[in-house]
Parts: sequence; C-alpha cells; structure tokens
Amino acid sequence: MSTNAKVKVVPCSGVGKVFGLMSREAVLHTVKHLCPEQADTICLAYIVTGDDEVETSIENQPCITIDGCPKMCSAKSVAMMGGDVRGEFKVLDIMKEHKGAQPGTATLLTDQGWSIVEEIAGKLNSRVQEISGGGRKE
Repeated sequence: MSTNAKVKVVPCSGVGKVFGLMSREAVLHTVKHLCPEQADTICLAYIVTGDDEVETSIENQPCITIDGCPKMCSAKSVAMMGGDVRGEFKVLDIMKEHKGAQPGTATLLTDQGWSIVEEIAGKLNSRVQEISGGGRKE
C-alpha cells in the first residue's frame, strides 16, 4: 500500500490537556506498532494551516480522527480539508467507560493512562483494518 493510500489517523493537538496527550499517544501507537503498513498520521497543525502537500495527501483519502474534547478540532479540520472521515473517536467518550480513572497529566500518563491509550489504539486499529478490508466490524 502506498503512503498516500494509507488510512490517515489524525489526533487533535490538545496541547496542555491529558486527553489530547492520550489521543496523540494512541495514534502513534497505532501507526507505529499496530498497523504501520495500513495507517499513517499527519500533524493537525499542517491541516489547520492549509499546507498544500498535506491537502493533497488527505483529499478524498480515508481518514480517522480522534479528539480529546467536544470541540472536535481534528474531525472538523480534516473534513474541511477534504478528507474522507470514516471514523471519529473522542477520548472523552472512552473515558466515560473508565469513571474515576486517573490517566495522568498533560505531560505524563500514569500506568492507568497508558492502559487506556492501548485500549484506544486497539479501537483505532480495528477501524483501520475495517477500512483497509482486513478486519471485522465492532
């Protein structure tokens, strides 16, 4: 699969917030370890600033977004840039399944935080496999 044909998995920037850190770490784990042949990521800042090369790489391409907060900056920005958003995840929704969890801070995850990141990465991987034709639906 060529780099351009890979599913683009785009996290929010979420700098200064633990849920933003969790979204970025989950995406990195997904594209580097779980499905490097089927998925790639792009920095949201390049999308927001309208980088021509990035626009070409995501326009009409399958994309998955993950946001840390309800503002959904990643999902909205990827859609505005012409990406074919086939999956939207929110860390906030996933955290509802872990009431009382202490995932860490904006700069450091706890063991519990890393465990939830791995769970999120598993969900992203499943969606990438579905889009790539190699997996099952959840």
